[in-house]
Amino acid sequence: MILGLLAGNVLRSGIDPARKLKWLLVTGILLLFGGLALGWLGVCPVVKRIWTPSWILFSGGWCCLLLAGFYALADVWNRKRLFWPLVVIGTNSIAAYCLDHLCGDFISDTLTTHLGDHFFSIFDQAYAPLFHGTLTLLILWLMLFWLYRRKIFLRI
Repeated sequence: MILGLLAGNVLRSGIDPARKLKWLLVTGILLLFGGLALGWLGVCPVVKRIWTPSWILFSGGWCCLLLAGFYALADVWNRKRLFWPLVVIGTNSIAAYCLDHLCGDFISDTLTTHLGDHFFSIFDQAYAPLFHGTLTLLILWLMLFWLYRRKIFLRI
């Protein structure tokens, strides 16, 4: 959380976009290799399940690098249209959370009932859960898109 606050403060600051991007890239690389170095040196293993300090540095590095990529695409190179599907979700994030927890299992089970288990194994059995989850996500996104088009937003 603290790493996210630091990155957010950098993005909100008045410095030029090139320096922001450089800060995110350098910080991401340092965090990533810092976490890996702690694991390689035997100081602290990189273990996600128990959130070791080396894991926090490692995953924080990846987050900074991904944020740098998204920042470069959306704000530096002005490719905001690529992220429009995420805008639909983000403008109604409370509805997205509620829909997933209230309807997600129902949608998933309904897809299995009407399409059958074999439908999701079209590409390969190993990809069946990915294909099934993608279709479930698509249906949830279409529900959010319906709300977005009608300007229905849940707020707290």
